[in-house]
Amino acid sequence: MKRLITLTVPLLSLVIAGCGEESDRLPVDGRDFDGVDYSEPAPYQGRVIDGYLNNARVWLDIDGDGQFTPGPLEVELANGAEVILDEGEPTAISGPGGRFSIDISALSVDPSVGPNLDPRHYPLYALAIPGKTLEETSRGDVVVQQAYLMSAGPGIRNVTPLTTLARFRADAARRNSLSPVNESQLADLDGLNLWQDYIVAGDHRAHAYARALARFMASQIPDSYNEVLSRPGSDGTERQLSKDAVFLLGYSLVQNAGDVIAIVDAAAAGNYENLDTDSLALPNVPVELANPVLLTRLQVSADSRRGQDLPTGTSDLEISAELVFDYTEDGQLLSVSSRGCLAPSMPEFARLIQVNGYMAQLKTQWLPSASLSRQSRQRYEEEAIHERIVFDWDNQQAYFDTVTSCHEQTLAVSPESSELDGTPELSWSWTQDDAGVELVERQGSAGVERRTFTTLAANSPSEELEADAPDWVTGYRVLAEEVTEAELSFTTPDEACEPEGTDRTPVDEAAPYVTRLFPFEYAGNTEAANNFGPRAYEYDARDVDGLVIERLLKLPFLDTATANLDGVSPGDGAFQWSLYYPRLDADSLNPDLPNLIQTAYLLDVTAVAGCGARFQDAPRNAYARVDYQYQTLSDYLVGLLAE
Repeated sequence: MKRLITLTVPLLSLVIAGCGEESDRLPVDGRDFDGVDYSEPAPYQGRVIDGYLNNARVWLDIDGDGQFTPGPLEVELANGAEVILDEGEPTAISGPGGRFSIDISALSVDPSVGPNLDPRHYPLYALAIPGKTLEETSRGDVVVQQAYLMSAGPGIRNVTPLTTLARFRADAARRNSLSPVNESQLADLDGLNLWQDYIVAGDHRAHAYARALARFMASQIPDSYNEVLSRPGSDGTERQLSKDAVFLLGYSLVQNAGDVIAIVDAAAAGNYENLDTDSLALPNVPVELANPVLLTRLQVSADSRRGQDLPTGTSDLEISAELVFDYTEDGQLLSVSSRGCLAPSMPEFARLIQVNGYMAQLKTQWLPSASLSRQSRQRYEEEAIHERIVFDWDNQQAYFDTVTSCHEQTLAVSPESSELDGTPELSWSWTQDDAGVELVERQGSAGVERRTFTTLAANSPSEELEADAPDWVTGYRVLAEEVTEAELSFTTPDEACEPEGTDRTPVDEAAPYVTRLFPFEYAGNTEAANNFGPRAYEYDARDVDGLVIERLLKLPFLDTATANLDGVSPGDGAFQWSLYYPRLDADSLNPDLPNLIQTAYLLDVTAVAGCGARFQDAPRNAYARVDYQYQTLSDYLVGLLAE
């Protein structure tokens, strides 16, 4: 399992490295000390360096999206006036020695409109173009085989892998701080000046780092982008990456630079000049450049402020657990950690397994579950992590580690340690084929087999809903020692229907309606199981003015052990989750992701609604409330750097 290790950033004063002879006007450290007054249209000059790169595309990123933008390009001045760059962002192709000279005459502005645009206010980007860009080496010119994208902060005119690292370190710092960021501090790495021309300075260590980081960056460029850039006639101006994708590539460089540099240091053993960086085994870190929206936090309120038994008034519910979801850089779920107690759910594990842990591939991310143990609130007040589920997708296993006794009655699980030490109280392994998923649950460090969970897809919402991709909501069978502990199997579903209204309550298209019912039969080894029915999953599955929704509204289930917990009013264990989403006319609705749950309430099960009925409003009483929080992958990853 790959953990996200933050690169340590030593906040030292800037070290200006190198005193070698320099024949260029550009300072060794790359900063803009040339004395040119850019109120006049002099060329903007610099260098593109891995080794020196000839025939690389370079541009001033005026609009901040990390890709070359052709004209006409509107630019808003500080005074609110707008100017048009007819040819787009100023750009050039580098020549021998990696030198570039950008014509910035287009940045001149009529004095009556405002001041000229200053090129030193904008970052530079440089793109190594596969099959076209040449790297100058001691062995001669070498054709670049894979694209990589580099950048330099405003006013820095060397563009290298190290300036790219410095720039995105500063960018990440700005996103995590309300205070101004001192970029010169972030341009220092263990005594290395990341802005310098390390070839002129004769800094072999910096050059070795840069070459390795360039390889790492090239490994993350999508094949589709390389293919476009490799075509005859490509000149590096093709737009293939989004602004978010460019940031994610930069973030990944910041996040993984420490590992890359450690590999270089170990291989060099102090002799960086003769190191063959092409032979190094560098980290292989996929990045999800689509920047998906992901569930990152759940807040569970399942305790009474007044000490009442559950259910209680929803205004009386207080927080008893908070779940945090951790992901890799390509959006695969690594773990779920809980302050307080969580409630492992094998049906939800099966949904995740169907998408190999890539939560964003589920239309509805993480169907709710909650522990009603009173200990959860007590633990929550300790402000620590008490439980964790860790996923090992490569080996098809998951592990549950706890320091609480929340599950002694519900799962017959007691903690084996007073610390989260990686010794699992429960573990699961799985197999997957066209028929579905089979999970085997084992208990304790000895791995004693307890139960087997199998998905049952027939007649399920995943099979029947006419959507572009299934959401993997299926039936299931749970066997304990070959005896059926629980089986939920869907029967023939009803036909879809339209929302129904009356003269007094006409149809409100933006509100939730039950428009599809999926009835099921339930069987188990308890009397309560045999009496649990007839039931149905209730869905709102409609096309509303081109917006296709597939929302599970009511999720019934049976849990007699939870019903018998201390602090829970005795019942037959028949519960339901009622799920609530943004109204279809709400400003908070993401039309690309209309099926993300906003809030869920745990209630006693109710009768099956009639098809076409408006779904019930949020309840006044409940056992638990779960609130969902989502972030884009980029915002989530930036938060990790802050931590």
